[in-house]
Amino acid sequence: MTERLDARRPDAPTLAGQYLPGEVEQRRYEQWVAGGHFRASAESDKPPFTIVLPPPNVTGSLHMGHALDHTTQDALIRRKRMQGYEALWLPGVDHAGIATQNVVERQLGAQGLSRHDLGRDAFVERVWRWKAESGGAILGQMRRLGDSVDWERERFTMDEGLSRAVQTMFKALYDDGLIYRAERIINWCPRCLTALSDIEVEHTDDDGELVSIRYGDEVVVATTRAETMLGDTAVAVHPDDERYRHLIGTEVELPLTGRRIPIVGDEHVDPTFGTGMVKVTPAHDPNDFEIGQRHDLPSRTIMDERGVITAHGPFQGLDRFEARPAIVAALREQGLVVAEKRPYAHAVGHCSRCRTTVEPRLSLQWFVNTSPLAKAAGDAVRDGRVKIEPAELAKRYFGWVDNMHDWCISRQLWWGHRIPVWYGPAGEVVCVGPDEEPPAGDGWHQDEDVLDTWFSSALWPFSTLGWPEQTPDLAKFYPTSVLVTGYDILFFWVARMMMFGLYAMDGRQPFDVVALHGMVRDEHGKKMSKSFGNVVDPLDWIDRFGADATRFTLARGANPGGDVSVSEEWCQGSRNFCNKLWNATRFALLNGAHTQGAMPSATELSTVDRWILSRLAHVTAEADEQFEAYEFGKVCELLYHFAWDEVCDWYVELTKPTLAGGGPAADTTRRVLGHVLDQLLRLLHPVIPFVTEELWIALTGGATVTTAAWPGADRELVDAAAEAEVSTLQRVVTEIRRFRSDQGLRPTQRVVARLDGLAGAGIAGHEPLIRSLVRLDEAGADFQASATLTMPGEVCVALDTRGSIDVAAERARLAKDRAAAEKEAGQARTKLDNPAFVGKAPEPVVRKIRDRLAAAEADLARIDAALEALSS
Repeated sequence: MTERLDARRPDAPTLAGQYLPGEVEQRRYEQWVAGGHFRASAESDKPPFTIVLPPPNVTGSLHMGHALDHTTQDALIRRKRMQGYEALWLPGVDHAGIATQNVVERQLGAQGLSRHDLGRDAFVERVWRWKAESGGAILGQMRRLGDSVDWERERFTMDEGLSRAVQTMFKALYDDGLIYRAERIINWCPRCLTALSDIEVEHTDDDGELVSIRYGDEVVVATTRAETMLGDTAVAVHPDDERYRHLIGTEVELPLTGRRIPIVGDEHVDPTFGTGMVKVTPAHDPNDFEIGQRHDLPSRTIMDERGVITAHGPFQGLDRFEARPAIVAALREQGLVVAEKRPYAHAVGHCSRCRTTVEPRLSLQWFVNTSPLAKAAGDAVRDGRVKIEPAELAKRYFGWVDNMHDWCISRQLWWGHRIPVWYGPAGEVVCVGPDEEPPAGDGWHQDEDVLDTWFSSALWPFSTLGWPEQTPDLAKFYPTSVLVTGYDILFFWVARMMMFGLYAMDGRQPFDVVALHGMVRDEHGKKMSKSFGNVVDPLDWIDRFGADATRFTLARGANPGGDVSVSEEWCQGSRNFCNKLWNATRFALLNGAHTQGAMPSATELSTVDRWILSRLAHVTAEADEQFEAYEFGKVCELLYHFAWDEVCDWYVELTKPTLAGGGPAADTTRRVLGHVLDQLLRLLHPVIPFVTEELWIALTGGATVTTAAWPGADRELVDAAAEAEVSTLQRVVTEIRRFRSDQGLRPTQRVVARLDGLAGAGIAGHEPLIRSLVRLDEAGADFQASATLTMPGEVCVALDTRGSIDVAAERARLAKDRAAAEKEAGQARTKLDNPAFVGKAPEPVVRKIRDRLAAAEADLARIDAALEALSS
């Protein structure tokens, strides 16, 4: 951009020649925190806007999913803060029971120790020490991303206040009969030796085997886990299956065991799948457990917590994966194997922490009776107290809460909230609240298990505000305004917060809106995975491109409920966008743009000034609409194109002649340019906070943009006439630039030209501006047109290119381009004229060929016009 150093305001700071994020981000963030700009007060009379940060694991590091989640939340909270709300974004971390215990156990293992060598109390103390020394690294990484959280309210799911909340909730649920202890099928990790929640189980399609086994003359069952047959207590068929109805109520001998088991009729069986018969192992399969409950079948546990066979016989003592081939071999030897299929791909659950194959296991555990809680959670969405964005994902939510199983909340760990239940010597069971003394005396002991991490997380929206105490924070900031999270944990976390929030807070929902986003994928839409080699570290992007570029890349792809594709190339583009803003503001400052004093009156404004102010009003209104709809991608697209295309590429260029001319007109434009950039930087600040802070302070002299007023759309500035006039001007300039290029003229090369028809197009007053922008000199007496361009609206441009270009060489170049375009068009026509191609090819492929033909035909028309112009 051309600079007029002499026009700079005396008090205007000098911006560096380029934006260097590393020199800005840490400095500005420390200033924000020190200035208390993120701090919220319960004493404020401003309306509240609250977000509680979904707590990352204390063991975790910032990944792309976090970066997306935090960017969108920060955009919401920064905008509301600027709109005058008492905006609270409350941070914290989760104690991450299994993950944290595994980290410390690995450290002990490296020393040749186990947690049992230390004992429970010493081990827990060791974990707390690890947390103090190494845990919570992600909190520092959140600062690098620019999270505007209230650090003074940072919480930890095992801090004193939240531990009290957990114990209070457990006691209340227990007393209301909503927590009970029973034997049920749960997910079990034989390596971690604990029950797992569904979200801690990752399913993959693994190659295994499908073995069909004959249990009798008419009974054949198929299984992928042959070892579990040792625990079979029935065979089930559908009661309406004519093939097997006569077998219901009879018995069959279970191979290898000598036991006789019944054949039962159960509607769970799919008669069209396989033979229509299924083996029933109630102690080792959740569906079989339900069948066993309905038919009062015994449950036989045939392996221990480490996956070792305990059933008496030749397989006792074998690991489950050793027993499987041994059992198949024994069946094969007896002629009982009907069929074997290998490999057989099927879904297998793995522990998300150690990758061990999960074992469904009958175990004595603590459960929450979710039926009444889940109904309340469904009702809150149905009656409108809670809104799910996008609305179509509400159906998935209802599918879960309306069919929720009881929730297993006990974990066989030492790190976590220990279950507050004591057992007495005579079988007594006492649940103890936070203000109660546990039973004392010989024979009393506390339950060894801890609570599922999700139990304390489910209390997060209200426990972090002080519950169970009735605190000012709870009164001011609950219910929270919006929960931003991924759709993948809609059930695991969102539904549980809904259940506990509605229960604890007397029917008041934990949040008004659930704004769901998708997963971050690579540029090809592929899930990021270490095995695919496509994982991107957001900290690497922050180091190389800056936090703003990283944030803008993620936000630009974020639409409600949709997955977000990202690439390094797009992040480079976002960095270029930040540089574009930097250069535009630097140009404006060097040319005297400012924000002091009142805006010029309408009569003082040029058409170009009225146009950009009108466009700013439209863009501000649309940005507000998209923000309210959580359409972050659309907000970014809107502001990107307004900033780059309209402000930088058009308005700044259109103002250069005025600024260079000086006088009152230049003074007016300086004020308008300052105002437009001021408002634009405010609009962009929620998404790209660092560069906008640096530029806004330089432009306005204000203290910080973080608390500057959010722009309002001034409808009085909407000017349809100015927009239409400048639109015509833009079209004429664009066509002339394209025409010049077609004639082989260099962008900086000045050419003599005659412009006709501008008055009829309503832009006669802009002729000097047009000539300046497209480098056209006035025609003299000896003018001779060598090329002409006629545009809609009867605007005609005649150029005298004599001496400016080599006509023969230009003809040759255009002829070569025409031959290439003709070839492209011919190939496309050949395909489209082939009925077989059009009829069989996918529609996207056919559409792409049609687009190629249209582009080639447009090139031919343009080249022919250029050749004709050279002949005129």
